[in-house]
Amino acid sequence: MKRRTFLTSAFVGTAAIALGVNLYSPEFIAANRSQDSQHRLLFSALLPVFLDGALPEVESLRRAAENRTLDAITQTIAMLPEESRAELEQLLGMLEQRLGLLILTGSMTPLMMRTAQELVTLLEYWRNSFMELMVTAYQGLRELVMASYYSCPEHWSRLNYVKPTFLGTET
Repeated sequence: MKRRTFLTSAFVGTAAIALGVNLYSPEFIAANRSQDSQHRLLFSALLPVFLDGALPEVESLRRAAENRTLDAITQTIAMLPEESRAELEQLLGMLEQRLGLLILTGSMTPLMMRTAQELVTLLEYWRNSFMELMVTAYQGLRELVMASYYSCPEHWSRLNYVKPTFLGTET
């Protein structure tokens, strides 16, 4: 067997396996995907990375802040213009599929199974990438998470922000 033939067949075999894994969806995975239509699981993996230092240290408060932020992310996505929402859904869909992960991250390991340091490294690579698409993906995810987190009034105190009053009266 020639070296070129071996390399080509190995590449084709790997691509076929990746495609098969991406298309394989048993019923329990399909059911979980329909329940996670708002990408809560994906964002729950990304929140601690983007909000490092902003989330409360107490576990129950941390969980409540994460859940409130996940709800705010859903509301923020619903308010986006149709074109932006479609682009974001395409990115999130790729991040939830193994073939999309392979293309975007170079690994088929789901983001939910990666350590915080691996996610930080991945996001820093996207942030400083030479490809504008990766930089845009990083900025879009970051802005979505940060805007959703700080849209909640209970998080304003971390910014030393106080709601303005009208003529000295609280509304």
